[in-house]
Amino acid sequence: MPLGDKMASGTKRVLVTGGAGYIGSHTVVELIHAGYEAVVVDNLYNASAESLKRVGQITGKPDKIVFKEVDLLDLDALEQVFKEYTFTCCIHFAGLKAVGESVKIPLKYHHNNLTGTINLLSLLQRYNCKNIVFSSSATVYGLAKTMPVKEDAPLGTTNPYGNTKLFIEEILKDVHKSDNSWNAVVLRYFNPVGAHPSGLIGEDPSGIPNNLMPYIAQVAVGRLPELSVFGNDYETHDGTGVRDYIHVVDLAKGHVAALNKMEKSPTGWVAVNLGTGKGYSVLDMVNAFNKASGKPIPYKIVPRREGDVAVLYADPSFAQEFLGWKAELGIDEMCRDTWKWQSMNPQGYRTK
Repeated sequence: MPLGDKMASGTKRVLVTGGAGYIGSHTVVELIHAGYEAVVVDNLYNASAESLKRVGQITGKPDKIVFKEVDLLDLDALEQVFKEYTFTCCIHFAGLKAVGESVKIPLKYHHNNLTGTINLLSLLQRYNCKNIVFSSSATVYGLAKTMPVKEDAPLGTTNPYGNTKLFIEEILKDVHKSDNSWNAVVLRYFNPVGAHPSGLIGEDPSGIPNNLMPYIAQVAVGRLPELSVFGNDYETHDGTGVRDYIHVVDLAKGHVAALNKMEKSPTGWVAVNLGTGKGYSVLDMVNAFNKASGKPIPYKIVPRREGDVAVLYADPSFAQEFLGWKAELGIDEMCRDTWKWQSMNPQGYRTK
């Protein structure tokens, strides 16, 4: 395997759990561009090893990426990775992430997401790698009342998936309190969309997509007949829900900014919003995708979903102040890059 078991002087090697997934694979691209090496651990439950082959194509440095097919619940297999490689930091993406599914099978979500994280943290501690960037979510703000949402807003969730994110934030806080040599940067994502501009990697959900943009893209490419819009009677400019959509490449760069911050000075435990600070409605996204793809997106209005709020968007000012990061790509790039990915890969990574 490339990279070897010992780190050469000056080498920066990152353990990336869930790194073959949507946000993980885009982050590995940005890590390699920034001079890091990546060891990716992924059980491929909702991901494809093909994504990492394509990351190698995009970066031109496939030798800087190692892939290990390991489940975080398998403590022995995970420890073998720590025995083989030394890490300066961990970026933790791995976890089940479908809100609706989490309501139906909460025990599976809690076991997978929490036990997997505890296994990971116990090994990071044992092998003295006490720097972690955690993939959290704006779901921890629950039914937020005040916009834009700042990091000090009240926390509370509406589903088991959100609970696991919030619980992991608390676990990381407790770990840091017990040993202040730990650094934990908790990144609360808003709504990641888009794809790498090459069209080689993008969002490839298994089954029916849970999120708006891959659903729209699959309608445009003919895999799904029409989009269901959940409610058009919200107090918004067109009655549909408004969210803060962020391009996945901007999001990936936020993780690199977090690593750079940790290298310069201790961060302790800190939560940071990653969003654009702008809200777009469902129909805004549909119209922008019509324009990007040149295809009309048929849709129907259906009843609201329980637990959905009318409007949710970030105050991203702390990310700029603390990490020196801000989102640079807008709705047109989000739709253009999603369409390039989906039209080049109509069946996702299974496209021949």
